[in-house]
Amino acid sequence: MRHLTILILSILSIHFSYSQINEIGIFAGGSNFIGDVGATDYISPNQLAIGGIYKWNRSKRHSYRASVIFSELEGIDTKSDDPRRIQRGYEFSSKIMEVSLGIEFTFLDFDLHSSDKAATPYLYTGITTAKHDNHYFLNGVQTQENTSSWAYGIPMVVGFKASFIDNIIIGIEVGARYTFSDGLDGSLPNDKSRQQQYKFGNINNNDWYMFSGLTLTYTFGENPCYCPGN
Repeated sequence: MRHLTILILSILSIHFSYSQINEIGIFAGGSNFIGDVGATDYISPNQLAIGGIYKWNRSKRHSYRASVIFSELEGIDTKSDDPRRIQRGYEFSSKIMEVSLGIEFTFLDFDLHSSDKAATPYLYTGITTAKHDNHYFLNGVQTQENTSSWAYGIPMVVGFKASFIDNIIIGIEVGARYTFSDGLDGSLPNDKSRQQQYKFGNINNNDWYMFSGLTLTYTFGENPCYCPGN
């Protein structure tokens, strides 16, 4: 984690030094989990998600983006539509911290230095890694392993953003995270000595989680190179 933090700060310092147009702000919304425990609705936020976001607008059509989001993933079998899960009655909650780096593409030109208001749909993708505590189910009860892991994944985000007032940009987005882990919900213990006895669910399907919410960013910096006169 220390090396990842140093890398992010180094990237940001390089971007600031070139005085390109920057955005910094917050993400606020909700999260929901899709896996072997709980409901499988794709857009059904049930826990608060909040964090910070930074963008370096490289052109009118794409930006480099970094974010750190904190949330809690929750799965409750009795809220599922699957009768087998309802009968099983498992439930879990797990706090996560997600770090994401990637590229945001806009469908329309988004010139932050134009006097006209700008608005556009956008897509975001890249790579994520989410720190979470490991647990498993012992006699149907969530039991901590007293270790933590990083679950790497791919974000698939769709959103819409618009210039608001002065240097403020407001956006709304929904984003799925496909992870390369099947252990966020405790269906596959991290400790290999427990896996054979305590694993359950579909081991061929990895875990997903969703973030849905609003972004509010403040823009600053000199005109980027794509603006006339530079």
